[in-house]
Amino acid sequence: MLPETVLRTDDVAPDIRFDVWREAMAATMSPMHISSPHSSDFWGHTRLLTLDDVLLWPVAMQASRYRRTAELVRKGDPELYHITLVLPGSGRLKVDHSGRRHLSTVNDLYILNSSQPCDVEVEENELAVAIGVEIPRNNFPPTAERAIGRMLGHRISGQDGFGAVLSPFLSHLVSRNSAHRPSDIPRLKRILLDLVTGLAARELDAEPSLCTETRRRNTFLLMRSYIQRNYHDPGLTPRTVAAAHFISPRQLHRLFEAEGITAAAYIRGRRLAEARRRLADPAQYTTSVQTIAQRCGYTSAAHFSRSFSAAYGMAPREYRELEHRQQLDTELRSLAPPATAGRDPIPA
Repeated sequence: MLPETVLRTDDVAPDIRFDVWREAMAATMSPMHISSPHSSDFWGHTRLLTLDDVLLWPVAMQASRYRRTAELVRKGDPELYHITLVLPGSGRLKVDHSGRRHLSTVNDLYILNSSQPCDVEVEENELAVAIGVEIPRNNFPPTAERAIGRMLGHRISGQDGFGAVLSPFLSHLVSRNSAHRPSDIPRLKRILLDLVTGLAARELDAEPSLCTETRRRNTFLLMRSYIQRNYHDPGLTPRTVAAAHFISPRQLHRLFEAEGITAAAYIRGRRLAEARRRLADPAQYTTSVQTIAQRCGYTSAAHFSRSFSAAYGMAPREYRELEHRQQLDTELRSLAPPATAGRDPIPA
């Protein structure tokens, strides 16, 4: 589990909730003038997760405004890049930074630099639901900083290109914290930095300026994300993946080989994992095995059955029945009355 701290304004007396929130946000991002039409009884909830010197903080909060002025920058600068991913359930965010203004909506990303003034406002009567990320700028080489610098204040889609890889990665980190160990932190941080660098470079066609290893990792992450989104297409093959990204099958093979797997094996594993999840899903118990196979990209039920049996040691129907029985047993145990002690209770 990644180190985590939780802040809920509900845990604080109403008359000091907004003051506590302002102090926490200033410590999390950088000193700002923070205001809200709900300051008399503010509501906000955030978790602070750390990846070495990188901070992630999923947040839900009432309408408020965050202004970092030139005067505050002069007084002190933590030299951070701040990234926001706007999540479902959020209102629009008005962003003014680096001479650019835009409205960020659900699935958008934007990047701020703590060394420059900014003004971000959640529209009145709306909630902000988002993931914030604070990354010290010294984590990036000068070429990456130049690329990121040119993206400041832009509205970036979280559903295309590297945005479509970075967004689910951030969501996974904050929603599956318990799945990670402290020993995972260096690798998770490295992936995050590569994705941010790749996002800026790809948006600005600056990718040739990145080092070879970063370009390789970024390209592999794009391929992997593409496969994860298109596993259900029976026409998905290593050749079509390569063609969709304008590289040769040989190049694709080398990218996956560097990660210790083949592209064909990764596609097969993604399909089988999804089929296994669907077979174990009680809501899909009446859906035929053949239909599930088709929804996972298989055109032949026999081929699916052979592949599934080879991967998991039993046929799809056998696996489904085993999971179904285990789920029923768990439900029955939860309904059973608690066992009584072996002797009479002490009388009152």
